[in-house]
Amino acid sequence: MAERYGGKYSPDGTPGGSGAPPRTGFRGKWPSTVRANLLFIVPLPLIVSAFFHEPLGMAQNIVGFGVLMLAAWLTREGLRAEAEYDARRVARRPGFPRKMFGSIMTGAGLAIAGYSAEASLLNPAIFAGLGVILHFMAFGPDPMRDKGAEGIDQFQSDRVARAVDEAEKHLKAMSDAILRAGDRKLERRVSQFQATVREMFRTVENDPRDLTGARKYLSVYLLGVRDATVKFADLYARTRDESARADYESLLDDLEANFSAQTEKLLTDNRTDLDIEIEVLRDRLAREGVRPE
Repeated sequence: MAERYGGKYSPDGTPGGSGAPPRTGFRGKWPSTVRANLLFIVPLPLIVSAFFHEPLGMAQNIVGFGVLMLAAWLTREGLRAEAEYDARRVARRPGFPRKMFGSIMTGAGLAIAGYSAEASLLNPAIFAGLGVILHFMAFGPDPMRDKGAEGIDQFQSDRVARAVDEAEKHLKAMSDAILRAGDRKLERRVSQFQATVREMFRTVENDPRDLTGARKYLSVYLLGVRDATVKFADLYARTRDESARADYESLLDDLEANFSAQTEKLLTDNRTDLDIEIEVLRDRLAREGVRPE
């Protein structure tokens, strides 16, 4: 059987190369961003050719370039929002349909770039229609409905969404900070910790009642480890202090164990609540004289 290569000089520094790779921070299906990034390159000829036109033509090219760049940005943000939507079992549809507006802006940008005072208005109309259709075919629509929200209280669901969004900001700040340490093994360790934290996110999203038991973890503890990561990364980038590194990794180990234990406790409480509901229903049926055949 094939074995994953590794060694003392490999990025993870583990000899022998055996064992499962660590969990990554994102468990969902990230979209391919290659096509979205190409949208930032396609309009570049417009800005180059703008300097070879008269002032009116220059302004037209620059406006077309700006509209197409805005379309590219909307498309990329729409793909990221869709990836977050797909990764969650319970999710609200994006409040702003970025990809659809990206399609419209692509058509508008091509129409502006293709307009000519000497030619028929049919030409920019064709460019606009083709741009909207091809963009929609390439990237598809935004999610248009809530997922897994049936039977969940809207107010509680919104509270969970706000708490998770705030916690995700702390995780992103950790990822940005640890990059300054310049150590890929530490980056993977932080990513593994984040995967454990996101397991709690999914648990709370599935049952918003768990937010009370998880709030301290999603706010106080994550804020603390974010600040510790920022301070450690700045120190380690300057000094390469191995003692500080060991203390930081030990902190991540302790917190990861606590997050895992709390997530397991939330799941156990949910099972206990279900068992109680089932037992109450059975007792009520028994009092009413209903018996299974």
